[in-house]
Amino acid sequence: MTYALITVCLVVFFYQTRLDEPGLKLFIQTWALIPQELFADFHREMMTLVSSQFLHDSLWHLVGNMWFLWLFGNNLEDVLGRWVFLFFYLCCGGLAALVYAVVIPASGIPLIGASGAIAGVMGGYIVRFPQAHIHTLLIVVIFFTIVRIPAVVYLGFWILWETLRAATVSPGQPGIAYLAHVVGFLAGVILLPWLPERQD
Repeated sequence: MTYALITVCLVVFFYQTRLDEPGLKLFIQTWALIPQELFADFHREMMTLVSSQFLHDSLWHLVGNMWFLWLFGNNLEDVLGRWVFLFFYLCCGGLAALVYAVVIPASGIPLIGASGAIAGVMGGYIVRFPQAHIHTLLIVVIFFTIVRIPAVVYLGFWILWETLRAATVSPGQPGIAYLAHVVGFLAGVILLPWLPERQD
């Protein structure tokens, strides 16, 4: 399922790159989460809580999200099984987007990206694999190396940074939706213990 999610995001992104400017604008307006439209007609727009998770606004946005999904999603999917993992992933992303929209209900700025869902995967990972280690790139001035650090340290610093940014950056401004990251992470931490693990 992790690879399927990555594949869908890649296909959607490369479809976006083939659209002209008016077509891309219409595509984003149709499938992105736009808070004011969500609350103007929730029944019609609620699907964007899911569809927005498969849109990305740049290649770097896509690559960054897919890297983290691949890094943390595989192990979590192995524990939960593919369908429970998919449910978990979409729920975390949907909750992240919904809370973000509730905070700025009058905003007309589209919210796109898998970041909220992937933050949920990271939250679930830190709960299920607190003793795991990951390899990460360490850069010191002009030198760099690969180091192995506890996942709880890596993810702990990541969520601390995201929380600080969410507290200092207005959620109504264009750019990175730090609040959605924080909500997605917390959703993953809270939801994971309630889900059944795969029985082999």
